[in-house]
Amino acid sequence: MTTTATRIGDTDQSIFIGRGDQPAWLTLGLANRHGLVTGATGTGKTVSLQVMAEGFARAGVPVFAADIKGDLSGISEASEAKDFILNRAKEMGLTFQPDQFSTIFWDFFGEQGHPVRATVSEMGPLLLSRMMDLNDVQEGVLNIAFRVADEQGLLLLDMKDLRAILSFIAEHAAELTTQYGNVSKQTVGTIQRQLLVLENQGGDKFFGEPALALKDFMRTDKDGRGMINILVADKLMQSPQLYATFLLWMLSELFEELPEVGDPPKPKLVFFFDEAHLLFNDAPKALMDKIEQVVRLIRSKGVGVYFVTQNPIDVPDKVLSQLGNRVQHALRAFTPRDQKAVAAAAQTFRPNPKLNTAQVITELGKGEALVSFLEGNGTPAVVERVMVRPPSARIGPITPEERKAIMDNSPVKGKYDTTIDSESAYEVLQKRVAGTAATADGSTGGGILGQLGSMVGTIFGTNTSRGKMSTGQVIARSVTRSVTNKVVGGIVADLGKSVGGSLGGSVGRALVRGALGGLLRR
Repeated sequence: MTTTATRIGDTDQSIFIGRGDQPAWLTLGLANRHGLVTGATGTGKTVSLQVMAEGFARAGVPVFAADIKGDLSGISEASEAKDFILNRAKEMGLTFQPDQFSTIFWDFFGEQGHPVRATVSEMGPLLLSRMMDLNDVQEGVLNIAFRVADEQGLLLLDMKDLRAILSFIAEHAAELTTQYGNVSKQTVGTIQRQLLVLENQGGDKFFGEPALALKDFMRTDKDGRGMINILVADKLMQSPQLYATFLLWMLSELFEELPEVGDPPKPKLVFFFDEAHLLFNDAPKALMDKIEQVVRLIRSKGVGVYFVTQNPIDVPDKVLSQLGNRVQHALRAFTPRDQKAVAAAAQTFRPNPKLNTAQVITELGKGEALVSFLEGNGTPAVVERVMVRPPSARIGPITPEERKAIMDNSPVKGKYDTTIDSESAYEVLQKRVAGTAATADGSTGGGILGQLGSMVGTIFGTNTSRGKMSTGQVIARSVTRSVTNKVVGGIVADLGKSVGGSLGGSVGRALVRGALGGLLRR
């Protein structure tokens, strides 16, 4: 017992998770091989997640986790030495020491944490289509909108821009169809309606600038501990598709932005994806392929992804096979589906001759789990029944006053709190319409390309205040904030991506796309 306590204090190579016949250690050097935490409601998944997050933070590894019910926020405050905590620690040979961890709160809606934003361009048509539940035809039209915006050097930053580019391609549908394929005004109208639904769910607050810089998730505090980033998700979970797509976007951005590091001694970031089944529900094949690719390859960027859900069968086999570190809490086998989940969970573990794994899964008490972590050269250890150690920080939510105090001292305070409305597709198209109206004499021709060419000179022309815009100008302004490095690919995408996401990045992308758009029109 004493040896266990000493080892916890002396090593930076592993995290002590719990103890059964043998102690259960999660090796930091193998933590980027991903993991899975499963179990029925109320069996201890959140506590296991907190124990793992605390261990990573102590080792200097930043953590990101979604807080669905508010319970995880307690990690920012020291625990009280209650009897059940002291008794469990004593049984494991631990000397319990209350602790708290440096925490940054984030909130999609900007209410209980710092706002989280991305540009429409960064989200891209595939994830936007998922977010709005578009069919294949509608997704195709959205891709055309992105392509037109990109070729014309129009930045798509917020919802106004996306609405504007959609209105633009609807107005010029006949001319665009010959170059890009069928563009139906009815389809555009359907997408616009879905945008309205997305706005009503709060999507308008997510799209815009300053866009999130993912490096702000990868911080350490003054003591060298990893910062714990908590996404306040209780309200976001009312729109589950929005929640799942947002987290997938974050994973995709990490995958694209981070350099290859192979297998580092410890992860650069650990990402906990709670309610993970929402990511896979009714996902189209193109999206499933993207998810599988990101999970398979992101470990070489030094990122560990841990899915948290009720049943292992919630995760597709191709993804499940890549999750090497497993924590399985109790499952109840009341229905045929439950029995299937128990059997599936048992089969994913390396057998232990001393355990009937399928039977034990249904007998586990609260706080108990079946655990199998990778060891040695990356092979899974035999499954063990363990009692999960008590967290050092508070179990349960913090008060609004405690949250406010943490946010007031946040290292990113003020960086994201005020929205920036940069010139983008909406503004540029407004100027084009104004310039065309001022010079219209019936002599211009050449169809849509001729009209766009004649309006290039107005891109950097005079300003018109939003309060004085006509209805046509308002529609025109919405035309474009979705210039994306995910649609065009190649050099344009790489250049656009490399210059970043917020105001400076927007200017860089505008220059690149404006220049290339001019060349394409010659």
